[in-house]
Amino acid sequence: MTKKNASKPSAAPVSSAPHVVDLEHYVPAYLTWIANKLSRGASQHYLEIFDVGIETWRCLVLLAIEGSISAQQISRVIGMDKGSISRCLKGMQERGLIRTELDPTDGRLRIAVLTPAGRTLHDQIMGMALERERAFLSVLDSAEAELLMSMLRRLHENLPAVETATQAYAAQHFPQAKGASRRKAED
Repeated sequence: MTKKNASKPSAAPVSSAPHVVDLEHYVPAYLTWIANKLSRGASQHYLEIFDVGIETWRCLVLLAIEGSISAQQISRVIGMDKGSISRCLKGMQERGLIRTELDPTDGRLRIAVLTPAGRTLHDQIMGMALERERAFLSVLDSAEAELLMSMLRRLHENLPAVETATQAYAAQHFPQAKGASRRKAED
């Protein structure tokens, strides 16, 4: 081997190259990156200015829309862990942003109710949140923004099919995995 060849790494044959995700065309990666960066940026500003994080903001949004809501409903809508939501609501209650009541339709369920202080905080943060959205979407014209929202809604509605497909794939390719035998028994 000559010195010239010794310094060059040998290229592996294409057929033996490991398969990897093409991040330039992998939609979940972009959705995750965008969501993480938007959330982190919003949380930094909301903490600095209003002393609340992104979880509190998300709960305030739903409470402003609904007036009252359970931790379970919040968890279901925004896809966050119910335990995290419960801790967030506890902190909001300690700050006087919400109060809790028994659900009038189900006396066993506790619901969060937005207080006037919570509504005021929501209204203060909303301006910043809408400005962040405006700036984020500023690279799109109005037709593109509407199309994006339409596609995001359809993708969101399709998430149950993604879970079904994932479970079927796991059961077929990894039947020994925990839960695979339980899923087969449920079918």
